[in-house]
Amino acid sequence: MSGLFDPFSLGPLRIANRVVMAPMTRGLSPGHVPGANVAQYYRLRAAGGTGLIITEGTYIDHPGAGFMPGVPHFHGETALAGWKRVVDAVHAEGGRIFPQLWHVGLTESPGAPMNEHAVGPSGIARTGEQLREPMSEADIAAVIAAFGQGAADAERLGFDGVELHGAHGYLIDQFFWAMTNRRSDRYGGDFVARTRFAVEVVREVRRRVSAHFPVCLRFSQWKLAHYDFKLATTPDELARFLAPLVDAGVDMFHCSQRRFWEPEYAGSALNLAGWTKQLTGKPVITVGSVTLNNEFMSPAGFAINSGATGIEELVERLGRDEFDLVAIGRSLIANPDWASLVRAGRTAELKPFAREALATLA
Repeated sequence: MSGLFDPFSLGPLRIANRVVMAPMTRGLSPGHVPGANVAQYYRLRAAGGTGLIITEGTYIDHPGAGFMPGVPHFHGETALAGWKRVVDAVHAEGGRIFPQLWHVGLTESPGAPMNEHAVGPSGIARTGEQLREPMSEADIAAVIAAFGQGAADAERLGFDGVELHGAHGYLIDQFFWAMTNRRSDRYGGDFVARTRFAVEVVREVRRRVSAHFPVCLRFSQWKLAHYDFKLATTPDELARFLAPLVDAGVDMFHCSQRRFWEPEYAGSALNLAGWTKQLTGKPVITVGSVTLNNEFMSPAGFAINSGATGIEELVERLGRDEFDLVAIGRSLIANPDWASLVRAGRTAELKPFAREALATLA
């Protein structure tokens, strides 16, 4: 297990090991303000040996950013004061922490009405339904500015970096995807041209933070309810897609796939993170059902397995330098001390994940 617990440096930022807490929406911040229980939740994961924590998605300062009750804001004096308590709690345990900045765009929440201020590149939902007018350039500029302000606030509060949520069919990803981006202006076009919105977000973030403050972008090929979708169907296409984002200033990519062990393209065992690292030279985080024996969307339990889904395979691939960091999701909800237990070889003590765990912050 030694490779999993080697330190890692991202520029001047030193992370104690390769274990990352994946961002997971919890919806347990009343009034969109993270409370003392949120600070304790993240503190326990840092105390349990997690090297880097990426917070749950947080809504940037735009009226259409999101509408789910209990999801924390990353703007406003009260919410930011709550996040300052979170940062201090994690740092007190020796951990590192990035907030994930989020705008959901036209992605609806099951069972909830869509935000009246919701926006999307072309006003088209992932179902292909026209729900709104296309975003104006003023709309686009306002969202870009909000991402920049969120990143500036993250650095001011003492966060160690920032992650931009550009995956899973949310706003940044809606610009990437031809289904939801049918614009004919500079924000539309082929799959490379459709990176322009993300590029401008990254450039604004880079402009608002110091030169060595890490900027991570989470992206995925799959979309909600479109799990087999591939934006880039070949390694060459992936290289062309990623190049503008690297040029804009992305320091690290968080490569989301449903099962980390699955090859991204035929003819190679590399997963999405592996290809992204090979093509860009940038550090990468892999994620996707690590140690789980069920689909990542399933509420069923998990187990530590041998073979493809197990820690042995993960550590072997990490040792081959396929990726740099490993994000753990539901296992860290059930086991705040996941990293410490795995490091000590006490995997038999890991508790199974169950849906009930989502109702509290333990």
